[in-house]
Amino acid sequence: MNDMQLTKIWKTALLSGATVVTSSAVELPRMFSDHGVLQRGEAVSVWGWGSPGEAVSVEFGGQKVAGKANQNGEWRIELKNLAVNASGRKMTVTGDASGTAEVQDLLVGEVWMASGQSNMQRPLAGSEHGKEDIAAADFPGIRMFLSQQVPHDMPQRKVGGSWVVASPSTAGEFSAVGYYFALRLHQELGVPIGMIRPVFPGKPVEAFTSREGLLAKPEGAALVHAMDEEVRKFREQEPQLMAAFKAAMASGEPGRRRRGPHMPYSPALEEDAPSALYNGMIHPWVGYAMKGAIWYQGESNASRAKQYETIFPQLIEDWRRLWKNDFPFYFVQLANFKEPSTEPGVPDEWAELQNAQRLALSLPKTGMAVINDIGMADDVHPINKRDVGYRLARWALAKDYGKTGFCISGPLYKGSKVEGGSVRIEFDHAKGLKSRDGGPLKRFESAGADRKWHWADATIEGETVVASSKDVPQPVAVRYAWAANPAGANLVNDEGLPASLFHTDDWKLMTEQERQSK
Repeated sequence: MNDMQLTKIWKTALLSGATVVTSSAVELPRMFSDHGVLQRGEAVSVWGWGSPGEAVSVEFGGQKVAGKANQNGEWRIELKNLAVNASGRKMTVTGDASGTAEVQDLLVGEVWMASGQSNMQRPLAGSEHGKEDIAAADFPGIRMFLSQQVPHDMPQRKVGGSWVVASPSTAGEFSAVGYYFALRLHQELGVPIGMIRPVFPGKPVEAFTSREGLLAKPEGAALVHAMDEEVRKFREQEPQLMAAFKAAMASGEPGRRRRGPHMPYSPALEEDAPSALYNGMIHPWVGYAMKGAIWYQGESNASRAKQYETIFPQLIEDWRRLWKNDFPFYFVQLANFKEPSTEPGVPDEWAELQNAQRLALSLPKTGMAVINDIGMADDVHPINKRDVGYRLARWALAKDYGKTGFCISGPLYKGSKVEGGSVRIEFDHAKGLKSRDGGPLKRFESAGADRKWHWADATIEGETVVASSKDVPQPVAVRYAWAANPAGANLVNDEGLPASLFHTDDWKLMTEQERQSK
């Protein structure tokens, strides 16, 4: 084994929080550790490692289930449906050849994964209402697994991190969106809520998707093949790169103003490489019983928005395939961002990404939190995370827990038809359509066969909007809020939830270019 291979093994072990096993002690991955939360109402798998062939038993919640480790020392045992428990119980795992491990203070309730990039990672301490909500965060029934951020070139079964109980001294580091989602569920359901937080700032959706999931469709496969070609070229150059690294290390080069020599780093290990974050941060959780997932990501794919129409649904389908569970998946549409626009007809990749997210609603058991009313022109990280988490929770409470009496979303485009010189637009979640400020509706555009967009007048008729423009006597398409920051967009429903942007045409998008495969 060469120096690079040894260094890579130890670096990976340290980053992932994996244990370097020097004995045959029974071992559990970090998700089965003190203060964790297990999913109620369904079978729960528990797994770990011991001596090859040894008998292993798991005792928890009045159940004691036995199993056997395979020739590699791996074992997996399934507990039957677990009832809610908010008081905390001990789990005992015993191997007849390698001793006993105990896990303390395990609750049983609802488990959700909260994943994505920096806006999902943003901590409660950095959110608009953070100070007051941290002070009030005395909720022992809310726990969050704060996962280490570890890319890897191969699927891993271990990840570093720990379960943390919500309290004024700990909640500040929680994902703000994940915390507010959990808080609303905890308040409404009265059961423990566990949130799994595998996040990584500034990374694209393909990094969170498995290799097999990406290869399932051409758009994702193109990303994998491009990476494979980079890796092939790297392998050809690796001996020369390693020799240069060793020479630089040996020389010391004192006094030079540079970071120092860098060990060659395979493209497959870069944090934004296809599957790199899946391998290191998502795969270790595959099989862990959970209710569903919430997701906030897309900023890093904005320049490839057309491609996102395919590769984002690939992630959802991939995770469901891996868990063998068609679980609910609720996501955040990107917020308004950048300088407000004032002209119609301007191409906008941010709007195209928002629209790609909207199109993912065609998948079953999905929902989208529209937040184009709470963004910030000068910051891609809007600080109002309370409304984001609460809007995601509306979907879960209604669709998964049977709660009623409230809107689950702002208006979502349903369909349209041309009526002479106007276009009638239909919406879902359209009860009580109105303008937010009481004035005329704004940010509707209309276009004719020439594909030139003009501002349109729009009026509400029941649960529809009728749009027309004096500049477009024969309209063929309309769109709404089509801009990164559509100043004045004001269509809401009776609970004040904002309408998503949409377009009715099928014309070529600005991101529908060759660069989308890069």
